[in-house]
Amino acid sequence: MPSLIDIVKNKFLEAIRSVNPPGRWKILVVDEFAQKLLGSVLKQFDILEENVTLIESITSHREPQPEFEAMYMLMPTNQNVDRIIRDFTEKKQYAAAHLFFIEGIAEPLFQRLTSSPAEPHLQALKELFINFWAIEAQTFTVNEPSFFYSMYSPPRSESQFRGAKDRLLEDIRFTSKMITNVCITLNEFPYIRYYMPTNHEPLGPLKPHKSMRQPPPPENSARWRTNLARGSEARAYEAIESEFVTKVLAFMVQSNLDEHKKANPDFGKVDVGRGRGTLIITDRSMDMIAPFIHEFTYQAMANDLLPIDNGTKFTYKFQAAVGTYEDKTATLSDNDKLWTELRHMHMREAIDKIMNDFNKFTEEHAVFKGEGAASLNDMKDMLASLPQYQEQREAFSLHTTMAQECMAIFEHAKLPLVGNVEQCCATGVTAEGKTPKSLVEEMVPLLDSRDIINSNKVRIIALYIQYRDGVPEEDRRRLYQHARLTLAEQDAVNAMVHLGVKISKGPNDKDTKKKIKQKSNNEEEYELSRFKPALRTVIEDNIANKLDESLFPYVKDSPLKTPAPASLRSPPPATSLRSSKPSWHKAPRAGAPVRDDKQRLIVFVAGGMTYSEIREVYQLSASLNKDIFIGSTHSITPKQFVDDLKVLELAGVGSKAIPNGLRDAREGQRPYQEYYDDRYYSQDAPPPPRQQPSNLSAPKQKIIQPSPTQSFSSFLSEASQEKEKKKKRGLFRF
Repeated sequence: MPSLIDIVKNKFLEAIRSVNPPGRWKILVVDEFAQKLLGSVLKQFDILEENVTLIESITSHREPQPEFEAMYMLMPTNQNVDRIIRDFTEKKQYAAAHLFFIEGIAEPLFQRLTSSPAEPHLQALKELFINFWAIEAQTFTVNEPSFFYSMYSPPRSESQFRGAKDRLLEDIRFTSKMITNVCITLNEFPYIRYYMPTNHEPLGPLKPHKSMRQPPPPENSARWRTNLARGSEARAYEAIESEFVTKVLAFMVQSNLDEHKKANPDFGKVDVGRGRGTLIITDRSMDMIAPFIHEFTYQAMANDLLPIDNGTKFTYKFQAAVGTYEDKTATLSDNDKLWTELRHMHMREAIDKIMNDFNKFTEEHAVFKGEGAASLNDMKDMLASLPQYQEQREAFSLHTTMAQECMAIFEHAKLPLVGNVEQCCATGVTAEGKTPKSLVEEMVPLLDSRDIINSNKVRIIALYIQYRDGVPEEDRRRLYQHARLTLAEQDAVNAMVHLGVKISKGPNDKDTKKKIKQKSNNEEEYELSRFKPALRTVIEDNIANKLDESLFPYVKDSPLKTPAPASLRSPPPATSLRSSKPSWHKAPRAGAPVRDDKQRLIVFVAGGMTYSEIREVYQLSASLNKDIFIGSTHSITPKQFVDDLKVLELAGVGSKAIPNGLRDAREGQRPYQEYYDDRYYSQDAPPPPRQQPSNLSAPKQKIIQPSPTQSFSSFLSEASQEKEKKKKRGLFRF
């Protein structure tokens, strides 16, 4: 199936290659945010190979280069449009400009460009629609962990509900644009479904509140009492009861896609063999078990137990030679073939594969004699004597170290005992398939034990409360006492109520009937890996056309109501408002996807996705023969999730994502462009001190200056000297 990373990478390369000035060489101008997106899929060397002689930051002081054409790759902000216009008003910065905006540019900004003094110098304009983070082949994020707080943090006071809701709606609109970009990049105009919870009302700032209700209809109104013919007043009054974040987000995405389809009739034309895809929008509240439970597959376990930064960076002791060690930071990405093969395996299977691959490697190289490695420690000793196989050494050493450290923590933290209790709580049955009758007797000693860290006790209690569908206040207090939880840790458990979890139960309370139930798994499974995320059931039921429409309604079209595929009809010609203006403006092509006849399913989890949910998407893609993609506001680990819950009622104050908490809640939504400009604002660099002018027309050697951002580092060491000589100019002025 097509990789999201490759698709985004190819769109960037296609844009760069489309600019072919007469003099062959061109300059690339980027802003800080576009540079980071570009750097996430391309190395600097890859860009230089495309006849790019100079990469400049639009915020830095730039000397005029009127003999070269430039391509601008920017976020479509007011600030950047002003900078482009300024480049061709106060002076002629370049011979011509080719504009590539990371996503769609608003009509007022487009009009300002086309009526400005820069217009005669503009050769092309294209919208790329790739403003999202492709972090794996089938995984993307908005990269905004702060949205967890804007979605679920309760307003601090009665007077703040309106402002908090307006703030959330701004963030949801931004998220909807990101999801829209993914659909456009995949050239997919999907059916859209969204999760409608039945066990709780809207959460966070969307919680029904008197300050945001429409006035009720007259008491004697017949329409108020008649379900079949409710009046508009009644519907407006009741609307707030179903205003879930998933519903609001789904309708915004539908609106965005309809608007794009209207301007680009060819968008989303379906291959007859593949059929139209589906987008399912759900949120973290749908499954509150997955973020707490210990997972023992390689990627999930490593991110849970090891200090891996942002799911990608891991620093470890690398044995450079026998007896010598050095710190090394590895990047866990799709470029690491061994990582992609291991990440969804159970840890036991992953270790076996590492050992088997290493022993196979030793058999293929005559430098080794005798028996292969019998343990991970044997491997480390043998790897130290392999200086001539640097790449293989680093890969095996990295994953050997990760696996060893995970298993050491597994034993030391008593995770076999912890995991057994968690699995019984999560599945509701023992490993033998029976109702757990001694759960409390097994759980309390773990809570009392000083060998179990508090964060694991929080997870046990959170899962137990969900298993019991709430516990009496006194029982919860006793659990906290047994576990000796701090007040912050108690806050984390109590905060589950803000994500729809019932944590308290009175003597007459009935259990909540859950509509999404875990299916029994007939596959051979490990006792500590019996739980499967609810997302698995949702995906399987959707593909089998069994997903409950009352629980996951469609926004608009549904497969049963759609008369014919769009590809079988000739759409009427549609004219964009922009197409009548200058001929240099090219309407965005809706991505040229890799040919593929598998039907697509895109799942978006608002509020954070777990590594177990990511794993399910890959496994179901293979077993169901579908192209399934998963995205979220951000990826979460259990530790991060517990830490986020600790400060949920504080609006994120003290969190890693937003230490100062959410931005002030002010009533009234800003225009989207104003919100966007604020999000992508970048400071202009101060002008450099006056110096003697230097001759830049024909530099004798490359001048490399460091970048002020971390997206690019100098990759020129990768280039051979022969390739460097082919560059006529090589000035990097970041």
